[in-house]
Amino acid sequence: MIRTDFKKDAKMRAATLALIAIVSVLLWQTRIGSFLLYPFTILATWFHEFGHGVAALLTGNSFNKLLIFPDGSGLAYTSRSADAFRLTDAFVPAGGLFGPPVAGALLIICSKSREATQGALSLLGILLLASTAIWVRTLVGWLVLPAIGLLILWIAYRGSPPLQRFVIQLLGVQAIISTWQQLDYLFTSQADVGGESGLSDTGAIEAALFAPYWFWGALISVMSAVLLLWSLKVAFRR
Repeated sequence: MIRTDFKKDAKMRAATLALIAIVSVLLWQTRIGSFLLYPFTILATWFHEFGHGVAALLTGNSFNKLLIFPDGSGLAYTSRSADAFRLTDAFVPAGGLFGPPVAGALLIICSKSREATQGALSLLGILLLASTAIWVRTLVGWLVLPAIGLLILWIAYRGSPPLQRFVIQLLGVQAIISTWQQLDYLFTSQADVGGESGLSDTGAIEAALFAPYWFWGALISVMSAVLLLWSLKVAFRR
């Protein structure tokens, strides 16, 4: 009986998070939805742009600054070395698209234990604060990101275990679905952000590798969905 109740509760919570993910993605495609989800929109932009920055650092390049604009769009300025490989030219843009889903899946999996939950929440809160101080160069980022970071740290040290578990799972879901914040962006080769026109992330991957931008958009979409479902399954497995 206890085992059955646990399974029902786990399935219900996993279904709730999956529903939140679907509703969030759909709302993000509307003007009123973007307004209602504004803090999550800024957080999603941070996940995306910070993913670019981390990918640049991992490949031995520079992460110069991160801009987040009032409309929720953003830019990460990175520098590549003159002798960088073509694979690096694909890895850095892919970091903004696929890095957040990987991080989100890890956050969700960390919810299996209280110690891992507290540690992951603490790390995320510190990263939000530190990245704002080091790389963020816009007022919106300075106002919103530290507030979210401090709230996450408060929950990590003062929140109840059920609240901590729900919040880390919610943040993990938001990180994963940040890839789909603007679905059309995945399937376009050019983009205008902050008054600057250039290649989209999938367009940059196309320029560096062999397949067209829409292939990479579809592949990253499918892999993100797989990560979401897999991480929820792992997190709610007893």
